[in-house]
This record gives sequence, structure tokens and C-alpha cells, in this order.
Amino acid sequence: MADKKGRITRVAGPVVTAEGISPRMYDVVLVGDLKLMGEVIKLVGDKSVIQVYEDTSGIRPGEDVVDTAAPLQVDLGPGLLSSVYDGVQRPLPVLREKQGDFVSRGVSAPGLDKTKKWAFKPSVKKGDSLEGGAILGEVPEGNIVHKVLLPPRVKGKVKSIDAGDFTVEDVVGELDSGHKIRLAQKWPVRLARPYSEKLLPDIPLVTGQRVLDMLFPLAKGGTAAIPGGFGTGKTVTSQQLSKWSDAQIVIYVGCGERGNEMTEVLTTFPELEDPKSGKPLMGRTVLVANTSNMPVAAREASVYTGITIAEYYRDMGYDVSLMADSTSRWAEAMREISSRLEEMPGEEGYPAYLAARLSEFYERCGRVRILAGGTGSISVIGAVSPSGGDFSEPVTQNTLRIVKVFWALDSKLRERRHFPAINWLTSYSLYSPILEDWYRKNVAEDWNKIRQWAMETLQKESELQEIVQLVGSDALPEEQRLTLEVARMIREFFLQQSAYHKVDTYSPLKRQYEYMVAIRKFSELSKKAISLEVPLDRIVSLQCRTDLGKLKFEETIDRDLKTVSESMDKQFAELGV
Repeated sequence: MADKKGRITRVAGPVVTAEGISPRMYDVVLVGDLKLMGEVIKLVGDKSVIQVYEDTSGIRPGEDVVDTAAPLQVDLGPGLLSSVYDGVQRPLPVLREKQGDFVSRGVSAPGLDKTKKWAFKPSVKKGDSLEGGAILGEVPEGNIVHKVLLPPRVKGKVKSIDAGDFTVEDVVGELDSGHKIRLAQKWPVRLARPYSEKLLPDIPLVTGQRVLDMLFPLAKGGTAAIPGGFGTGKTVTSQQLSKWSDAQIVIYVGCGERGNEMTEVLTTFPELEDPKSGKPLMGRTVLVANTSNMPVAAREASVYTGITIAEYYRDMGYDVSLMADSTSRWAEAMREISSRLEEMPGEEGYPAYLAARLSEFYERCGRVRILAGGTGSISVIGAVSPSGGDFSEPVTQNTLRIVKVFWALDSKLRERRHFPAINWLTSYSLYSPILEDWYRKNVAEDWNKIRQWAMETLQKESELQEIVQLVGSDALPEEQRLTLEVARMIREFFLQQSAYHKVDTYSPLKRQYEYMVAIRKFSELSKKAISLEVPLDRIVSLQCRTDLGKLKFEETIDRDLKTVSESMDKQFAELGV
């Protein structure tokens, strides 16, 4: 540690001004007698303005400030998975063992366990020429194989490399350049990790949530926003995506959420089973917890900590999904720091650089060709919590300019107990045209036609609802009443999905397609029946319609779909169709 010492001249909440250290921008400094961790965010002459990641109450002018001469960095290596960190990568379970339930200020602990030994199996040998980002070997970790990487800026020939059990700090080999190879490395959180090439996001992130996969798909390496008011289901949706999406690694950043919501995540995640491996879900998950009662400055750092860990696993060739819940709290932290810096406020008091910071964060995701060869991806799903559910506020609007998928949660749907409460009229996905070929080749030739038919039916229902509210549904012709009935089936049978039902919680793409095909078949047969002057009430009361609604809860849906389809043909034949 450098011995550059200065002293505090001013304290304004989490923003402290110091003199006499002459650091670089974004250097980490230790503030006051308690050695609170902070980061330099502004330099004015000899004065350094520092945002402190802990509560500054009791800190006085005149106390010492020490410059560490290094930016905020995270430890990257075996042991990240199944960890629970705060915003600056301090492991919360370790701090709890040291301190109990209430952690004192100034306490720190390394991000990775320095004593645990890992079984390292090298994949390179003496004499091999290596470039930055090369895979050096493997370590089993959690539910995956952890690939030990050469840091991106290092290259050279392998002078020596050993197999065996090592801690993250042990030297396992050396390059001819003198670089000592260890299982772990450090990386500054504000600097994006490099890659070879950015690729087109043309593979979907399969979530098993019907409204998302069928109507508003997200691509691997894509960006999505989930804005919604209080209680509309942002957190449950994020948890469903964490559990069921086909990403191999999940990074969940609880950024400024309420403590009780984060507690639910911290207590339920360790108990959840990974549906792919049968092992605990935490074996492929990293949790970054920064609740709303934690210091406001660390909230901003938590998002960068999460995306840096995501980039590390992407560089191994994995598909990573990052849940940021919620970016609104992150923006509020920026607003508070900005006001204490006495910067000129932008719209609604947010700093003028709000859009730049948001786009800088979302830009770090993507599907890429990694330095070691092969591909990896980071898909970012950012929850937004607009005050009073107002989507016109700056954070939501700036997020919408950047992301390609918009899953709009609706308070009215929540009141009607329709979950997930994603509004099918205001949501959209700009990835649908890019993903068409993949769905055609991997699921069904007419996937996109089925999707288009469902969307058109729901839009027609919306147009007809205005007439229904004026004159009632009985005044409509039979064909239009049928459209309302079919749209209701799509809403209640297909779009509604229970996160807590063991079968309905996840729906594979093939099942989604066949289910929608069955609903469309009912619609087409009903149209023929109406043209033969069969009353709509008689069509709606058919047993096959009731059976269609129960299908989503059946484990043997493939066999049952066939049975329902046959009984549909039989029952409509009895009507003369």
C-alpha cells in the first residue's frame, strides 16, 4: 500500500473532501481513523473529492486519508459461485461470522477464501505460447467447470506449470516474461474486460415463461428492462429468469431493494434446485446484495461489481444472465452523490450524465467471441422502479433508448391477479426479427405465424373492448364475440403462468408452440361452426375448451394435447363442423 497520507477538510454525507494525497481518478482511499473505504470521484487542484462506501457519521475534518494507489477492483477466481457479497465484494457470511448480524464500519474481508484448496488440472504445457485471456486449466466449482484464465494484458511462453491442490494465492506456474500464474486475478470494476469481436444476438435466451418466449423474446447477449410499480412482480420475474433461463451462470444484483425482498432472495435461492443438474441453484449463482438501508455510495459500485464478475465467466465461454434489481435505486444513488458534489442537476434532479452511465453499463453486455476462442454472452435484465408507476420519468425513458426488450409490468393486471403482469399491448421485443430463423430451424416452421396470430388476436380484443364498454358484448356480432373469447383463452390459458406450480412454472418451447397451435385450432373450428349458425354459447360450453385450460398444469402435456385435439375434432363434428 502506498503511504500517501492526507487529511479530511470537509464532510457532506457520503462525500468527503481531502487534501494532500494527489491520487488518480477512481483510486480507492481509506478515510478517517476507522479506515472507511472510499473512491476518488473528483479532483480540484490539491483537493480530492471522495465518495465513501460506508456511513460517515462521526468522521471529522483533520482525520487521516490514505491513498491505496489502486482503483476499486474485484477478486476473480474459484470460489465466486454460491457467494453472497455486498456492493464492494465483501463476503457477507464471512463478515457475519466475524461481527454477528450487525457489521461494524471499516471491517473488510477478502472476496475469495484464501485458505481453501482447489484441484487444478492444467490444459497447457511447458513451452506453449499464450496470449491474454488464454485458458490455462480447469478447477471444479459449484455446478460448472471453472476455467482458469490468463489475465487479458499478459502474454508469453509457459516456463513451468503444475497440477495439484492450490489456494487462489499459490503460484501454479510461470511465464518466461516473469509473470507468476495464480488461480485468481484482480480486475478494476469500471473497466470493461476485452474480447475479440462482438457477434449478432441471434440465439434466444429461453426462459420457460410463455409470455416472454412466445411474444417478447430476449436474445443471448441482449438487454431487457422490466419497469413496473410497487407489487407488480419485478422481483418474482427476476427470480424466475434466474432459475429457469438457459444461461449457465446467474449474477443477481440486489441494488437498493428493500431488505425484506433481498432476504427472500437470500433465503430462497440456497434452497432452490437447479433444474438442469439437480444440484442447488446457488452452485451457479453469485448474489450481490446492497439493500436500501446500506450506504448509498456502495449501491453505485454494486452494479459494476456484478457486471465485472459476469464478464469473467463470459470470458470462460459461458452464457451469463445478470439481473439488476433495480437500476432506479442505482440512479437515485447517483442523484444523491451528484447533489452533494453540487453539480448542475438535469431532469428531475438526476445528473446530466445519467443516460451516459446507463448506456455504459448496458454496453458491457453482448454475445462475443472471447480471447480464448469460442463464444460467451452476458444478457442483462434491468428492473426499473418508476415512482408511482410513471414510465415517463427519466430512468425509464433513458433505459428504453438503450435496451431492445421492454417487459412492461401493469398494476391493473396485478389487481386482476393476472401473473406475470406483463402488458402484451405496451411491451415489445426488437429481437423478434433476428430470432425468426432460429425458431424456424429449432422449434417449428410456422412459429412466427403462430406468434403473429396470437398478437393480432390480442390487439383486436383491445379494439373491441372499447365498444364493449359502451354497448356491452351482446350487441356485437357472433364473429367478434368469438374473437373476444379466443383472446380470453390466450390470456387465461397461455399468458397466465404460476411461478409456484411445479409444472406450470416452466414451459419448454415445443410445449408452448403446441399449446398455442391447439388454441388456434379451437378458434378456426369455432369460426366454421359460427358460419354454420351454431350459437357461440354452445361452442364455449364444449368440454374440450375446459380441458384446454387445464392442460398447462398437466405433466404429460404432449400426450394430453393429442387427446384434447382428438376430442375437439369429435365434439365439433357433433356440431356439424
